[in-house]
Amino acid sequence: MSARRMVRDAEGERVATALARKRVDLAKIALGERGPVWWDDRAPDYNSHMAKNTPYADWFAALEMPAKQ
Repeated sequence: MSARRMVRDAEGERVATALARKRVDLAKIALGERGPVWWDDRAPDYNSHMAKNTPYADWFAALEMPAKQ
């Protein structure tokens, strides 16, 4: 979070913003949020699919969606 605060605080300063964003990137890599996959549970990856096109379609259809305003 300190790296994200650095991005916020560096607003308008190109060099400081670039350095802060690099720090955020390094933190995310260290946490496993970016970079190569470090696990293999052999489960199919549905992240890039619409829920209605996955085995979760029935669950998704049963959700109550908020009314559009």
